[in-house]
Amino acid sequence: MLDTYRQVVTPEGVALHLRAAGPVPRALAYLLDLLARGAIYVALVQLLAIPFGQAGGALVMLASFALTWFYPVLFEVLMQGRTPGKWALGLRVVAADGAPVGWMAAFARNLLRVVDALPLFYAVGLATSLIDPWGRRLGDMVARTLVVHAPRQALLHEAVAAPAVAPDQLLLPHEQAAVVAFAERGPGLTAARQAELAELAEPLTHVRGQAAVARLYGIANWLLGRR
Repeated sequence: MLDTYRQVVTPEGVALHLRAAGPVPRALAYLLDLLARGAIYVALVQLLAIPFGQAGGALVMLASFALTWFYPVLFEVLMQGRTPGKWALGLRVVAADGAPVGWMAAFARNLLRVVDALPLFYAVGLATSLIDPWGRRLGDMVARTLVVHAPRQALLHEAVAAPAVAPDQLLLPHEQAAVVAFAERGPGLTAARQAELAELAEPLTHVRGQAAVARLYGIANWLLGRR
């Protein structure tokens, strides 16, 4: 399957372009996570099972259960949709509408790995990802989630700490997209460059310098529904 784009339009009219990930990068990310869990398991055996005998072995079994079922859920919810493997491959789990994945969706998609893994080597998951236009396995379809390409640098700058501010005039769709793009890319620029770009929107912000930057970030958060 070739990686494809999925366009999602927010209620505010902002078009989000999500580049769906195919089975190959997803499989590599899963393999990296499997190796990470294996390393944690070996470390726990060395620290608990060998020194403390049966009691330590019981603790290792509990830890193994937690690693199997809660490792991906915790990372996907608390780390913006990224397990260590997905982070290394530049992938991210998001809701179907582009929003961050929640607890219920994360639990559902990972619980259904049991079905996707049938009968061997994730055959069901591979088949459904090849058939689905956005490369979703069965767990993603049920949980209404999507695995997308999201460069690590972009993820570091996607949430700007600024109070949401409603624009004082109606913005056309392309103007909304420009404001959101500035908020996503601005933190990767120097303060002087941010101010220079923000001042181009002075008819919208009515201020200059860092005040203009802060106001654009606030408008972008309002457009994205972060209120």
